[in-house]
Amino acid sequence: MSGKPEETQAEAARLADYLRPTVAAHGLILEDVEIRRSADHRALHVVVDRAEGTEGVDLDTIAEVSQSVSAALDADPHDTDAPYDLEVSSFGVSRPLTEPRHWRRNLGRLVAANIAGDENITGRLTEVTDDGVVLVPQLPVKKGMKPKTGEPVRVPFDQIRRGRVEVEFNRPAGDGTEDFVDLQVDGQAEEA
Repeated sequence: MSGKPEETQAEAARLADYLRPTVAAHGLILEDVEIRRSADHRALHVVVDRAEGTEGVDLDTIAEVSQSVSAALDADPHDTDAPYDLEVSSFGVSRPLTEPRHWRRNLGRLVAANIAGDENITGRLTEVTDDGVVLVPQLPVKKGMKPKTGEPVRVPFDQIRRGRVEVEFNRPAGDGTEDFVDLQVDGQAEEA
């Protein structure tokens, strides 16, 4: 395979179909397969996630999945035998929120939502339903002032163009989110 973008995308789609059962055997779903090429070398990035729940994927599970994916790739009858680096990681904070389960996992966190036909909203994610989310907007204040919040806003999923988690280094105490899970860093394992 020469590495043209359309061939690389086709290979990533084929690998996603091929690897999906391997990842599912660990109780996870295959979120994405990305291939990056340089000369005759390729890097395979496999992103996995839990189907539901608020827990991320721990490092031990990432290591187990990485070994299984590596074995499956070694047994792939359509592989070209070109060398590759394999990177398996979980759905991280930098990835966009595209599925209801992504929003559920980030309940209590500060998120930014790009709304079709309306102003963007940055606010605390307080509820996720089958058809949308409830955000408590953060209102702009002067620098150095305590953040203020607006009234909760219900936003249907079909109106959300993009969503992402806003990283918070200093979440204010007493903001009502103490019971939510703190931000976790991507679990990641690499194998050559």
